[in-house]
Parts: sequence; C-alpha cells; structure tokens
Amino acid sequence: MDAERSWASSPGVRASMRSNKGRDTRPELALRSAVHALGLRYRVGARPLPRLRRTADLVFTRARVAVFLDGCFWHGCPEHHTVAVTNSGFWAEKVATNRRRDRDTDERLREAGWVVLRVWEHEDPVEAARRVEAVFRERRAGERGAHLDDANPMRVRAT
Repeated sequence: MDAERSWASSPGVRASMRSNKGRDTRPELALRSAVHALGLRYRVGARPLPRLRRTADLVFTRARVAVFLDGCFWHGCPEHHTVAVTNSGFWAEKVATNRRRDRDTDERLREAGWVVLRVWEHEDPVEAARRVEAVFRERRAGERGAHLDDANPMRVRAT
C-alpha cells in the first residue's frame, strides 16, 4: 500500500505502527509467566467462544475464565492513556471503538457463562496473576457445588 492510501500520518509513523506486536508483548509474557508459576495452565491467544471473532490473552476453557491484558494507550487506561498529538481525531476514535468492543466482548462472554478479567499493562504481573488464580480456583470450586456471585466475581457463594 502506498503512503497516499495509508491512514498513517507519515512513513515513519507507519513503520512504527507496523512494528507493534499483537501478542507476546513484554507485559503479556510477564503475566503468563506469573500465572504459570502458580501452577495454572491455559491457552494463549484463543477464542473463548468460537463463533465470536475475539481472542483473549489467557483462556481457561474448563473453568470458563478469559483474561485480557489491555494496553494503556490502546484501551484508554484512566491512569496512563496519553492523547495522540498527530492525527488525534483518528486515534481518539480508535480508542473509543476499542473500549466499546471491550465492553461488548465482556457482556457476550458473561452471557455465555464466562468470567472476564481485564488487566492493565501497567499492573504488577504477580498481583494480577494472584487475581487470576483466585478467580480460577473459585470457578473450579463452583464445579464442585458452589458458584460465583455474579455481582462480584471475586466472591463465591454456595448453591
């Protein structure tokens, strides 16, 4: 594609954006390592619902837990999101669209019986892994007679 038809504001920006990784980023690898160290096994970059064209970063299929690691810029972190200087209208709409899609994904997964965890890239991976472990273990306990309180996925209530 030539530069005239590209959405990038310059060839340098285009080259920079093309080098952004879609998976296996440093925060993602750190989270996966921390979760793995807790003894949990998961699928990487999988679709929780095969008919829904959206992938979670970590998927625990039997427990039906989907973990998304969201980048601060791409998903509009309330603490760290920065407003783009160049092509700001495009980027503002891009982030807004990402956030709408995130909410839609969360809703669809919850309707299908999944627990969704969202982790910001700036979060401590060990602490985030502990949250993942708590939800995973609660879901597995639910298979044995208890289930999660829908209002608070960190709390288990008896059936």
